[in-house]
Amino acid sequence: MVSRPIWINCIEQCWRERPIIWLTAPRRVGKTTLAKSLPEAIYIDCELPSQRRDVEDCENFLRRHAGRRIVLDEIHRIEDPSNLLKLAADHFPGTQVLATGSSTLSASARFRDTLTGRKRSLHLQPVLATEIPLFDANLEKRLLHGGLPEQLLAASPSEADFSEWMEAYWARDILELFAVGKRHAFLKFLELLWLQSGGLCELSHLATPCQVSRQTLANYLDILNATGVIRVIRPFAKNPTREILAMPKVYAFDTGFVCHVRGVDSLRPDDMGTLWEHLVLDSLHFHMLPEEIHYWRDKQKHEVDFVWAPRKGQPVAIQCKWRAAACDPGDFKPFTNIYPNAALWVIAADRTSWITRTHKSQPYIETGLDSLKELIIKHLEA
Repeated sequence: MVSRPIWINCIEQCWRERPIIWLTAPRRVGKTTLAKSLPEAIYIDCELPSQRRDVEDCENFLRRHAGRRIVLDEIHRIEDPSNLLKLAADHFPGTQVLATGSSTLSASARFRDTLTGRKRSLHLQPVLATEIPLFDANLEKRLLHGGLPEQLLAASPSEADFSEWMEAYWARDILELFAVGKRHAFLKFLELLWLQSGGLCELSHLATPCQVSRQTLANYLDILNATGVIRVIRPFAKNPTREILAMPKVYAFDTGFVCHVRGVDSLRPDDMGTLWEHLVLDSLHFHMLPEEIHYWRDKQKHEVDFVWAPRKGQPVAIQCKWRAAACDPGDFKPFTNIYPNAALWVIAADRTSWITRTHKSQPYIETGLDSLKELIIKHLEA
């Protein structure tokens, strides 16, 4: 078992703010391992009938463990999970609960209360770039194997494991929570999104191969986003005459699945840039609110990989490069023509610290992911 201290620190911070934490992640990202690594916490597996029956007697269960830390793994297996969490928050001060599930809180019909003001939500991600050394791996292995801990630790990616993951996702996360009747169409759509991961999502072009309507695919897209297996990135736009306003980009939650559906068993130079973009997005989501991350594209097809749009302050245009030398700072020009006060960042895999450069009197920053948090703080304080 590999400890992930960055996430343990996140949990501790959430508990300082609220008594309930809702920990979500796609299947096999490591929720259970992380939950079991919490010090002095009582671990309850809600998939076991005996433990589930014990938990469903909510008041007696909470009285026995009052003032303790409790992990309720796969809590959506019990009959009324939101009532248990609400009771813990309102009537048992000092009790801290970490509840895990494969889907977001709002995705499960079993939750009848959103627990507003009582909880913090935390979405566990595949192994971040800064965590790679903990798994005795390098960046290239992380890109090829993906960030599911078992896959990253394995000597080589397992085709059988990917197929088993897909079957479990359909049976446990979709059939039990959503009214999706067409298994083939749903999983075909997911594979097509992973295949073109990092590209624009034109649902009308995918309707025919999936043999369903565009509206059905739009519903599927919402479900895939809610369960965390894809990330929908909306365009950043304030000028409808010059910029794309509606069409999203879609990213797979993990590079291992991208390589799997593309049939990549060894990395080629052309693979690096797109896969690196996924790891940058992981880090952006870790440090920022997901709704603040966009992409930018104008009607002449000039594009910026990501735009960070904090609620206060100027936007940040971000280009992702496998090698910093491959960056052409002139690519920012169409964006700065519209947003002249924007900050410009190049995030490169071969950089660690950050440095300010200038191109035709326009300053921009080159950085690696190790310095991303520092840069974010610096930008917010400016």
